[in-house]
Amino acid sequence: MRLKEDVKQERFKETMLPYMDLLLNYGLYLTGDRDAASDLLQETYLRAFRFYDKFEAGTNAKAWLYRIMRNTYINEYRRVKRLPDHIEYDEQSPAYQMTGGLQAVNDDLRVKIEGEMFGDEVATAIAALPEKFKSVVILRDVESLPYEEIADVLEIPVGTVRSRLHRARAILFARLKEYARSSGYEMPAKFLEFALAS
Repeated sequence: MRLKEDVKQERFKETMLPYMDLLLNYGLYLTGDRDAASDLLQETYLRAFRFYDKFEAGTNAKAWLYRIMRNTYINEYRRVKRLPDHIEYDEQSPAYQMTGGLQAVNDDLRVKIEGEMFGDEVATAIAALPEKFKSVVILRDVESLPYEEIADVLEIPVGTVRSRLHRARAILFARLKEYARSSGYEMPAKFLEFALAS
């Protein structure tokens, strides 16, 4: 029995631990807080280990872990929302307002992205997206997952991934076009026509 448990632990380490950094970054985007993201990561790995027997060897471990994390986050968010003594964070709250001491962690991907690529306006616009759009944007445009993996993580068809991504980008465009202009970006007329038609 002990040998079986040791084999399970070794296989789990080999197949699941390489994705820990990616999952932490995803957790940061979901929660907007480094401590909450670490707790979410830990809970994700605890659940993944507990249900590792249900994982089919040879399938996409990364997508399986992303799905567990997203479901854990959604379930925890709903649970906390039902508790009267907890502060309820509106889905529209900007992520940068909830990050606390996150800026001090300069080697973190989220800090690099928000600090170097994204201004506060962009981070706020992404954080303000409804959950179904935010996850698609994060997984595709930040984490660079292929459409098929995103569909697997979110348990939706690839066509739905594409349509949600299209809609999310249109929302972001509408919210950020003035910011882009004020930052010196010029958009081709065809792009403007395409985005406004969305």
